[in-house]
Amino acid sequence: MADSDSTAKPGPMSQAEMEAFLAGGEICRVSCLDDDGWPYAAPVWHEYSDGGFYLVGREEAQWAIYMSRNPSTFLCIDTVANPQKVLVKGAAEVIERPNIGGKWVEIARRMAVRYLGEDGPKYLEPSMGDPRWLIFIRPETIKTWRGNFSRLQ
Repeated sequence: MADSDSTAKPGPMSQAEMEAFLAGGEICRVSCLDDDGWPYAAPVWHEYSDGGFYLVGREEAQWAIYMSRNPSTFLCIDTVANPQKVLVKGAAEVIERPNIGGKWVEIARRMAVRYLGEDGPKYLEPSMGDPRWLIFIRPETIKTWRGNFSRLQ
């Protein structure tokens, strides 16, 4: 991955670098528009696959409710210490409305492992009876960047 390569030049990530970065455990900040047209942002887990981003939200997640009404979405996945970022402008597609036991379950389990480690799915188990949304963000544009502060020292 680019963040471990002290010789990498600052600039856009390659496709492989982007995929490696997105496979890590960085939080995604999702932005959408609320019912009054105001920006709404929230930190969420994500899974990059199938050429886009899966998001799983509880039934009451405001961002999911807003996206079900207006698909205009923007994602920011970034780091600070070793600057890297992926910015995504896209359209939200509701794959599953809040349900129990849908396709979201396996995606949420994979996310839990990625974000919390091997025991991550234990975090989900007590709430598996809570209905959840499954939303797919289909990118219109993706912009990436990686910095290299080691060159400044």
